[in-house]
Amino acid sequence: MNIGKLIGGILLVSGTTIGAGLLGLPATCGFMGFYPSIALFMLIWLFMLASSVFFVDVCCDLKHHTNMISMAEKKLGRWGMVVSWISYLLLLYSLMALYISGSAPLFQQALKSVFDIDISMNVAKFILPLFFGWVIYLGTVGVDLINRIMMIGLIIAYFLLVSLLPEHIDLANLNHFAFTPFIYAFPFVIVGFGYHVVIPSIGFYVDYDRKTMIYCVVIGSVLSLVINIIWLFLVLGVLPLHNLAEVWKGGVPITSALASYVPAGILSKGVYFFSFFAILTSFLGVGLSLADFLIDGFKIKKGWEGRLLAIALSFVPPLIFVFSYARGFMLALQYGGAFVAILLAFIPAAMAWKLKTKFYQSLQGRVIVIATMLFAFTVVTVNILIRWGFFTETLEKIGGLSS
Repeated sequence: MNIGKLIGGILLVSGTTIGAGLLGLPATCGFMGFYPSIALFMLIWLFMLASSVFFVDVCCDLKHHTNMISMAEKKLGRWGMVVSWISYLLLLYSLMALYISGSAPLFQQALKSVFDIDISMNVAKFILPLFFGWVIYLGTVGVDLINRIMMIGLIIAYFLLVSLLPEHIDLANLNHFAFTPFIYAFPFVIVGFGYHVVIPSIGFYVDYDRKTMIYCVVIGSVLSLVINIIWLFLVLGVLPLHNLAEVWKGGVPITSALASYVPAGILSKGVYFFSFFAILTSFLGVGLSLADFLIDGFKIKKGWEGRLLAIALSFVPPLIFVFSYARGFMLALQYGGAFVAILLAFIPAAMAWKLKTKFYQSLQGRVIVIATMLFAFTVVTVNILIRWGFFTETLEKIGGLSS
């Protein structure tokens, strides 16, 4: 086993899950409290780990098929390819809308505090896509350079918060306990464990050594679980439930509410920088993936005109979504959860069902695969119920928002 490649794969898995989802989870999980949230995190981590192992085994069976869409077509036929293609496209669009909506207020705040420049929220929503569109136009080299800088900033800001926030925690805030909103949080939390898209790349990277791939997804996903739980502990410990509910109702990231509860200065700035870097590190990767996916999927010519067209197609639809919905951040996170469930839980389970190995043909293997499919179906169903307003009244009562 190559230790260097193992570490690289672990970091790739854990790094993929650190993004804007961290900024939306506390507001949705706050309704049930810290301890039920841990139970939910572990449940979803377990199901997503199972689906990632399915995916590893499919990758090892279909070596050199490094595209998720082609793998689905090979194992499931045309219907699998179509469902995967649509889900993948909508997932990337949801994430782009999530990042645009989440980064705009942070960018607006950064300009105000650093340069004393005031811009409207609508202008802020346009500026970052223009900048990142230019970076993505430069290709992988440009994205890699900017991303390295952002990752350094993210790591510094994260350790700053972990070291300074605990003294502002009120342990009484962690005593809230309600299982009623448990199911409601499914679509939001699952986004924090959607690392599967990098598994084909890891397979190619480690020469499809199954043992190394399993170590990568297990250790990388455990790191992600720990980071999510620590972040939730810090935020739920600092912010009272009513403030979390206000953030949820506004459909915005947790940043402003958290910054208002800590002293102005280095800690307050650390909150904004962590949020900003958490979004931007994912923004770049998803934007590049979406542009490349559109070029490949629509057979766009790879000249500069084709690259510009792909970038326009990458940014315009999510911008329209963000301008159309006031709660764009939470809505994008919610819809992203449904597409993660279909693409990264149901599809890997369906492909694993087709494998001829002893485990997947056994009763135990069949039960685990079916359970994972039912889990994905549950997440999509909850998403529909949320859209119908099924949980709204209950959440408002718990959060003290109802009149």
